[in-house]
Amino acid sequence: MAQAIKKGTRVIGVDRSRLGTVLGKRYASGESIRSLAASTGRSYGFVHRLLREAGVELRRRGGATRSHTAPLGTGRGGATRGTGGRGGTGRVAAGRGAARGQHAPKAG
Repeated sequence: MAQAIKKGTRVIGVDRSRLGTVLGKRYASGESIRSLAASTGRSYGFVHRLLREAGVELRRRGGATRSHTAPLGTGRGGATRGTGGRGGTGRVAAGRGAARGQHAPKAG
């Protein structure tokens, strides 16, 4: 049942739980939600919801390739001062949208 499913076809009951189990095993072995969605012909949201329904523990964003134990100040996983753990210039931005550069702080 892991082959492409006709778009718009409802997957319910036993078929839904069976598909959730199959996709859960593939996800646990390292396959991404996006690749599961592509191989089944379903959306990312559908596969994500199905995995959650099946009780699969989802990985953090970025999959298994990111290190979450990098030393402080590197901008790679560890918290850095004034940047929210995202690396960058070290400048502390204030206000809504400041992190995206939409609202520059007013000069003093």
